[in-house]
Amino acid sequence: MSARDPLNSETAIDNVSTNSTDEGLPRDFSQISLTSTSKQDEFYSNGHSELALKNLYGYYRSQTLCDVVLIAEGCRIPAHKVVLSSCSEYFAAMFTGSMKEAKLNEISMERVDSTALQSLVHYCYTGVIELKEESVEMLLATASLLQLHAVTKACCTFLMNQLDPCNSLGIALFAEQQSCLALHKSALEYTYQHFMEVMKQPEFLSLHVDQLANLLKSDDLNVTAEEDVCDCVLTWVHHDKDNREKYLPTLLKLVKLPLLSSEYLIDKVEQTCGKIQECQPLIMEAVKWHLLPERRGLLASYRTRPRTSTIGRLLAIGGMDGNKVIYCYMYNIKIRLYWYRSGGPPFPMSDVCRWDSISRSWTVVAPMAGARSTCGVAVLGGRLYAAGGRDGGACLRSLECYNPATNHWHNCAPMTRRRCGLSICAAGGYLYALGGHEAPANTVGGRLACVERYDPSTDTWTLLARLSYARDAIGSCLLGDKIVAVGGYDGAQYLNLVEIYDTESNTWRNLAPLSIGRAGAAVVAIPPTNTYL
Repeated sequence: MSARDPLNSETAIDNVSTNSTDEGLPRDFSQISLTSTSKQDEFYSNGHSELALKNLYGYYRSQTLCDVVLIAEGCRIPAHKVVLSSCSEYFAAMFTGSMKEAKLNEISMERVDSTALQSLVHYCYTGVIELKEESVEMLLATASLLQLHAVTKACCTFLMNQLDPCNSLGIALFAEQQSCLALHKSALEYTYQHFMEVMKQPEFLSLHVDQLANLLKSDDLNVTAEEDVCDCVLTWVHHDKDNREKYLPTLLKLVKLPLLSSEYLIDKVEQTCGKIQECQPLIMEAVKWHLLPERRGLLASYRTRPRTSTIGRLLAIGGMDGNKVIYCYMYNIKIRLYWYRSGGPPFPMSDVCRWDSISRSWTVVAPMAGARSTCGVAVLGGRLYAAGGRDGGACLRSLECYNPATNHWHNCAPMTRRRCGLSICAAGGYLYALGGHEAPANTVGGRLACVERYDPSTDTWTLLARLSYARDAIGSCLLGDKIVAVGGYDGAQYLNLVEIYDTESNTWRNLAPLSIGRAGAAVVAIPPTNTYL
């Protein structure tokens, strides 16, 4: 037989296909029909990638076609560069760049755990890795080095789920060393939240002084009272007194000594640390805080700012909602009163009465200089201040101060804005005027969001960051060292908004809202029970 000419063969086939009368349609017409279909192109997949990876794993197991050997602690691990590079940025940089290792067939992995390396190479072929409590930290450290990010994340999640008072400090320190920010944050938050249990663990007693100092700097330590913090410091020092007593001045600076009870301060702190010269100014600062409450504005520092857990709770009493109902919530007691509103107080007055809690009686004292209603009232430095309000027609800017020692009122610098229905709060040696409205009587609108601060030492007002909503009838009080503004009325609705003011940053931020909108609530802070008293 003679060989056929491929070109002639194809021509012959085409001729047969075109000229055949047995086929119902010409070939070119059939092709047009296929290309004119309205269906989209389809992609065929039969698990090719899984099969390819399975075959590569088989080659790894049988050490077939391997082109590199990793050596760690004397253990030799044959592998394929392309597989390692596809999973690890570390190996990709090593084998695809200009590093000398790119041309080597054997790579020595210094200071790498051989067992962890074997597990991670196995993972590159299978996508599966076993996490165990006893080996997860070594595995995480090696995965972090090799930049196997999925494994690193899995190890971090595993450790987060293992957090316990006995290991949270160690995990936090380990996470910091490995630059695992999410794990470090979670471990620290766990430590802060469970600090009362953490401080009893061996890990706590083995902390370095710098590590302990970093813990004490946090206001998020969940303690019952500041005495708990001082106790943990003294316990840590006494654990190795000869070597650690020299750190007492450094650590006591981070304890909020002014917030300790006077009994604890004298009986424990002064007895233990009073003879150490560097500690004496700290103890004296705390004593002044207790003996001179009227000067606390001048003595304020980060040591006088309570930790979050020791601030206490807020209690909102009374107020009015859309049904013109006053609700009083005192623990589990609910009292319901009714208030009939007739467009404002019919008789603006200047009278002032004083309540004597011992004789349980009221006494009339000197009247204010002018009559006013819906004013803001607060106590600062042993004196009573009355700000703003309405004199029967217009809203007022005026501020009066009452001295109980002389039974006399005197005028102070007026506010920058006229306002009635405002809230006044004393904090840090200042008065803060919040919200209110400046509309004439029997008119709607004019609610204010502006906040201003009065300094009695200079007799001046300063405008501060505004509230998020303009409103009057706000309930306010001091919670720790921050002002909380609760509820209010914006002219259309009673608000459940709660905001807190940071005096250091001059900013307001929202807290959890009230369960029901209300205006004119009395708001008080209830301090936590101090078991050291």
